[in-house]
Amino acid sequence: MASGEAKVRLDLNNPVFQENLLTLQKTERHAALDTLNKIRQLTWLQVYRDSGLKWEKITSVRPPAGIDVIYSLRITQVRRATAYRDGAFMRFLTVAPDHDAAYGKK
Repeated sequence: MASGEAKVRLDLNNPVFQENLLTLQKTERHAALDTLNKIRQLTWLQVYRDSGLKWEKITSVRPPAGIDVIYSLRITQVRRATAYRDGAFMRFLTVAPDHDAAYGKK
């Protein structure tokens, strides 16, 4: 199976991501969980093409050590998450408090 055909595996273990996710208001938290459930049913090719997720490379923020590139994706209607691809895994880093914060803007 080509790497673009494999289902995305989620890594939700980052403590910052967990704190961001678990402290969302109930409706937003449920929307975020629905998005995560959707993502795990997609292939990487589908993630890249999904217009609702808007998987975008972030160039305005330097990635953490050991990570080549970080991306932002829509996790709820008003929030974006940051993540990176590591083989079959989408490893989540944060849920931004607002759209611009995902890109390092204020």
